[in-house]
Amino acid sequence: MKPPIFTGTRRTLIGITATLSMTLVGGCAALFPNEVIPPAVYVLDGSPALLEANAHAVVAAATAPALIVNPTRSAPGFDSQHIVYVRVAHQLEHFAHNEWADTPARMLTPLIVSAIERTGRFRAAGASTSGIAAELRLDTEVLRLQQDFGETPSRVSLTLRATLSDNTTRQVISWQTFDETVPAASDDPYGGVVAANVAVQQVMAQLARYCAGVAASHPRPAAP
Repeated sequence: MKPPIFTGTRRTLIGITATLSMTLVGGCAALFPNEVIPPAVYVLDGSPALLEANAHAVVAAATAPALIVNPTRSAPGFDSQHIVYVRVAHQLEHFAHNEWADTPARMLTPLIVSAIERTGRFRAAGASTSGIAAELRLDTEVLRLQQDFGETPSRVSLTLRATLSDNTTRQVISWQTFDETVPAASDDPYGGVVAANVAVQQVMAQLARYCAGVAASHPRPAAP
């Protein structure tokens, strides 16, 4: 039996059809790329129990010092929205699909102001942009905020350094480092976030007491 006369032409048409099909499939893939999964976003915020306990703060006397809080800074490696964890010493790693809503430092600044206000030991307390006239200035730096998987259960550590200065003379009055480690309820990012918030609240309470103690010994402004 003789082969069809248009065998070569048919093969060519088949090849063209296959090429067009592949092109269309590729075009559709470009129009509908793989779905990108948005990251889970977490915050550092106040604990309801602690906020309720401090809801009725004592109003400070008019002669109490005022304090301004400069924006919190971060040590290298902790100045981004990445949620940091470690498995081996000295190596910082980041969760791929989990992150903070903002840098930990920027989330901590308003929490620091709020904690200090509730002590009732300051005539006024506010961020450096508030424009208040203050005798004291507080500078803080996040030295560490990480989830450590080197042991079970994993643990979250927060280390914050605080420096109080005389806002008039610019001289340092006192400084202290606060360090808290909290076990995570689960060895995953969310477990770490919950533990981080507990550590933050513990450090905020310690920092507020520290600032109040320094304020108690600081010279008061003269009464009008």
